[in-house]
Amino acid sequence: MSGPAESTAVQEPTPTPTGAPRNAVDAYFKITERGSSVLQEIRGGVATFFTMAYIVVLNPLIIGTVADKNGGFVGGASSPAEAIPMVAAATALVAGVMTLVMGVVGRYPFALATGLGLNAFVAFGIASKMSWADAMGIVVLEGLIITVLVLVGARRAIFLAIPGDLKIAISVGIGLFIALIGFVDAGFVRRSEGGVPIELGIGGNLNGWPTFVFVVGLLLTAVLVAKKVKGGILIGIITTAILAIIVEAVAKVGGAFDAAGKPNPEGWRLIEPKLPEKLVGIPDLGIVGHFSLLGSWQAVGGVTALLFVFTLMLSDFFDTMGTVVGVGKEADLLDEKGDLPGSDRVLLVDSLAAVAGGAASVSSNTTYIESAAGVGEGARTGLASVVTGVLFLLAMFFTPLVAVVPFEAATPALVIVGFLMMTQIRDLNWNDYGIGIPAFLTMVLMPFTYNITVGIGAGLVSYVVIRAFQGRSRELHPLLWVTAALFLVYFAIAPIEQLLGVK
Repeated sequence: MSGPAESTAVQEPTPTPTGAPRNAVDAYFKITERGSSVLQEIRGGVATFFTMAYIVVLNPLIIGTVADKNGGFVGGASSPAEAIPMVAAATALVAGVMTLVMGVVGRYPFALATGLGLNAFVAFGIASKMSWADAMGIVVLEGLIITVLVLVGARRAIFLAIPGDLKIAISVGIGLFIALIGFVDAGFVRRSEGGVPIELGIGGNLNGWPTFVFVVGLLLTAVLVAKKVKGGILIGIITTAILAIIVEAVAKVGGAFDAAGKPNPEGWRLIEPKLPEKLVGIPDLGIVGHFSLLGSWQAVGGVTALLFVFTLMLSDFFDTMGTVVGVGKEADLLDEKGDLPGSDRVLLVDSLAAVAGGAASVSSNTTYIESAAGVGEGARTGLASVVTGVLFLLAMFFTPLVAVVPFEAATPALVIVGFLMMTQIRDLNWNDYGIGIPAFLTMVLMPFTYNITVGIGAGLVSYVVIRAFQGRSRELHPLLWVTAALFLVYFAIAPIEQLLGVK
């Protein structure tokens, strides 16, 4: 299989980072300066899109199927059947627009879309206590606060205050996290019904055609990347998707549930890879603008509303920081201090994306760790994000076609990218336990808790505590003390809510 793949790879001239820009686009995006090429950026943008296009299908299943406190659905829809297509269209719209803005303004290969975890918290933790319009108002308010923090320099200041070794640990932790996401989304690793939290496949066995497709895709992508085939990750995604379509056409595997709603453990995890009867449709954007900025204050009171805002804000704030550090380091875009030059632009766009997501009733949008798939394909500039953004906008009209690529075809890319990010662990200073232990906690708690923010928080709190007891508190930036204190509140949010009588 590696022979044909190699023959399809386009032979590009090796870019010269120190060479003069070839044209205005090259100069604006710094394509040659960063050692990339237009073809690499296009490839990277397409790869990123395919690894995160699932959000156009998955977000509607979370946001569009949950009733609020009053029994209504998002955007004023009367039923999930009415809400789901509107959420899909608006999800693609906001992801497309904000990723385009990231590419043009941020000029880095970061893509944005509705944040997983954040959308579930909004759906099950917030909308259950108020109307959907009020819940989306909470998201808009959180995004506005983070935007202010960016404009006054607070978000970047915290970014710079974090030690370099912890930034490496964040990157490695994200690598482990997205690899686990790949295994779980493909069904290769699942929740156990026995005495252990997770297990291999179904009952410890790899059953079903979808698992076979994933394994073939993983091996194919691994071979292509190991042989340094240009476009290896993208070739892996497309080839595996074609294999999935053929398997479904022949074996009739079906989805995770059959027609009667009975679980089908050996079925495709979310998307059935069948060519749709209808390829194009006019998007319904009726839910855009359906939010109430301060309605939550009347619905649940100011204290509860502020706690919701704080929880969303802290998670959004540090998820993005971790993603920027991890993906930026993998792309070799960080400077000698571990900083991303021009990160204030990236953070501003990300903050505005949270506002846009709430305003469009699709929950907070944030920078995606799947951007690492594009980086793995050679993306180094915002041109890749422009490509990804355009594809998301097209997805509004081609939602049925986007739904053809199953998890099992896209997730091998996440596992391989996880490996690439994991290699940075060699740069950690393991001899100093004062940084080694916090780094370890940062790395392992991200995948173990399925939460980037938890890993970052545990690492920062433990780092501050250990350094203080080592008598080295003078080495700690004042912002680290403040951040550690905020994380202590974050971890203790449940007892705090009970103490204040808001839960």
